[in-house]
Amino acid sequence: MQSSIQTDRQVLRKQLLEKRSHLSAEKQLQASYDLVPIALDIIEKQQAEHIAVYLPFKHEISPLVLVEELRKQGKKCYLPIIHPFSKNNLLFSRFKANTPLEKHPWGLLQPKLDVRNVIPTSQIEMIFTPLVGCDKQLGRLGYGGGFYDRTFEQNPKAIRVGLAHTCQCVEKLPLEPWDKPLHHLIIAK
Repeated sequence: MQSSIQTDRQVLRKQLLEKRSHLSAEKQLQASYDLVPIALDIIEKQQAEHIAVYLPFKHEISPLVLVEELRKQGKKCYLPIIHPFSKNNLLFSRFKANTPLEKHPWGLLQPKLDVRNVIPTSQIEMIFTPLVGCDKQLGRLGYGGGFYDRTFEQNPKAIRVGLAHTCQCVEKLPLEPWDKPLHHLIIAK
């Protein structure tokens, strides 16, 4: 039997994804530019060099403008790859301008797996994470697969930064014991 929290999370996910899907392309683009100065300040304060980002999917805020700035600064960026052999786990692969991408069966783009470009999760210093919802206590609601929660468990030292639109923020999320809070949350106006 499904718990009340799980049901609440599923309902909330659906509501927040629906709200996010109605954001205009202009609003999406502006959000990706607005996050850059705040993110750069967090990165500088933490002195992070190895930074995980993501490719936007289903109206997520795009960190790609930030990636261009990080490349200019000589930072190393990494993208998640859904692990082909370890269910619900992620690998992280170096993301360069010429990184070949492929479409995962779920429809998201990810780097083509090349073990020479994979970094141990423990070496990532900061993780910019997508999210479905967030709250004022830095709680994060993902899509429900636990990919990022497992990553946070594998590397508890990594600084966790969420990127969200205002419409994704709620007063208090229904969280589970395994949900790891963010260290920082950047909310686009």
